[in-house]
Amino acid sequence: MKRGAVTPGSAWALVTGAGSGIGRCYALQLAALGYRIALVGNRPEPLESVRREIEAAGGAEVRTKALDLARLDAAEELYAWTQEQRLDIDVLINNAGIFSFLDILETPVERIERIILLHDATATKLCRLFAGEMIRRGVRGHILNMSSFSLWMPFPGLALYSASKAYLRSFSTAFAREVGDRGVRVTAVCPAGVATDLYGLSPRWQRIGLRLGALISADSCARRGLRALWRGRRCIVPDWWNRLLIPICKALPMWALRPLRRYTMKFQR
Repeated sequence: MKRGAVTPGSAWALVTGAGSGIGRCYALQLAALGYRIALVGNRPEPLESVRREIEAAGGAEVRTKALDLARLDAAEELYAWTQEQRLDIDVLINNAGIFSFLDILETPVERIERIILLHDATATKLCRLFAGEMIRRGVRGHILNMSSFSLWMPFPGLALYSASKAYLRSFSTAFAREVGDRGVRVTAVCPAGVATDLYGLSPRWQRIGLRLGALISADSCARRGLRALWRGRRCIVPDWWNRLLIPICKALPMWALRPLRRYTMKFQR
């Protein structure tokens, strides 16, 4: 069997933000490994589209839940749904995210609250709820949290997004040490540019980024994330050359950032 594969239909995996992009790829790849899939997202139509795609590929059982996870009680509501549906989750993928490229003083308070709730509060509570359940059932559980390479890029316009992702990586690596001896593996994935709609790039610019190597595909990102999860890695940065850029990003002085800031101001949204 492939690494991470299970007897078809014997285990459940839950993926948030599963209606498109990296989340969709996680769902498809987990289904191919034999998992039954619980798809979670804030809109039902994309979830139904992914459900049909999974069922057409191999007939894996799929459940969907449309839920806004950027709310204070969202984690408890999602966990209660899995209990009502009798879904024993063995793999949790915290993938749902909101991108923001805007100076803090220009960012609406509602967006600040939603990003911190989604990336940090909801993801943390989902880890607590599902890891506790995995330990009580005595299974080898797996949790993957999608962080971001931007945590090493505290640049103007990225203050909110990069800080929320920095928390998620720090939490994941510490939580992995807390629950590792009890049978639960936790991995933080910190990709740089990925060819998805998250950043507002048009399909044309996504294709150009892929050709130039500045972006990786959502499928490649998900495949590398799962590989790291099965191997018990606590943190991974897909693509080795991105790892080489971390010290440079951390050391860039403000005088070097000012020209970049002036250019990127028109892209802030």
